[in-house]
Amino acid sequence: MKDRSKLTTEKSNQSTVDIDRLSTLKIVELINQQDALVVKAAAGQKRQVAKAIDIVTEAFNVGGRLFYVGAGTSGRLGVLDASECPPTFGVRPAMVQGVIAGGKRALVRSIEGAEDSKQAGRDALIKRKIKSVDVVMGIAACGITPFVHGAIQYARSKGCKTIFLTCAPQAKKSINTDVIINPVVGPEVITGSTRMKAGTVTKLVLNTITTAAMIKTGKVYGNLMVDLRATNRKLQDRAERILISVTGRPKASAKRLLKKANGRVKAAIVMHFRKVDLPEAIKILKECGQSLRGAIKEKCLDN
Repeated sequence: MKDRSKLTTEKSNQSTVDIDRLSTLKIVELINQQDALVVKAAAGQKRQVAKAIDIVTEAFNVGGRLFYVGAGTSGRLGVLDASECPPTFGVRPAMVQGVIAGGKRALVRSIEGAEDSKQAGRDALIKRKIKSVDVVMGIAACGITPFVHGAIQYARSKGCKTIFLTCAPQAKKSINTDVIINPVVGPEVITGSTRMKAGTVTKLVLNTITTAAMIKTGKVYGNLMVDLRATNRKLQDRAERILISVTGRPKASAKRLLKKANGRVKAAIVMHFRKVDLPEAIKILKECGQSLRGAIKEKCLDN
């Protein structure tokens, strides 16, 4: 699309044309009013998001990976979501990866020109040796970022499932992916500043995709992150509280059990209910496809 002015993400928001004349409080209220539109826009794409989750879950179940590809704010949000998966769900860093135009430097400093090359997008995925079992999700608020489209085209050529997230409905006709997620949040408070509403809705969607996929692959028991590793004081405390909640053990006992499990909460729970040591607990979980419910069903009721 040559005329970017027609994109929703580039249009002027008529509700904020006089924002520079307002008091500080009125500016805050106006931004809050616009932000309130974001959740509704995300909810309107629930079916598309669910399809994306099923694709990602299927990939995870066969050893595939999820790659987020974006530039600027979109790229940073992909990297952010990917980086939060290992500490939250105990997965390998390689399982969910963020690819940003311009590389690591672009995380802390704007490198806007990096997004203009389709070949750079292809090269980024070639470097990561993507396979057909992987999923590549393009993120571009405007929907037309060359770096992202180059990556998507390459991913399709390798047989990967592909997903695209854009806030511009006008761009949909130029997108060829298995799923298109298109939450339309409307023009930004500051014209073209997609770090605002578009960025917020992107964060919501990415959170939903990875969280739901992790739930469906057994990384969550009830609403507890049982696959976390107790690698710092905060996570140690959370792990102990999870053990207390699930097993009913007193705090001191839960702490000792967690130590025996080398900080592995899920394994510790299996050790408690199946009365086994750590190696046996790990074996049981592997046999049950990492499902905690399946691993403990012989010794405890469904919680």
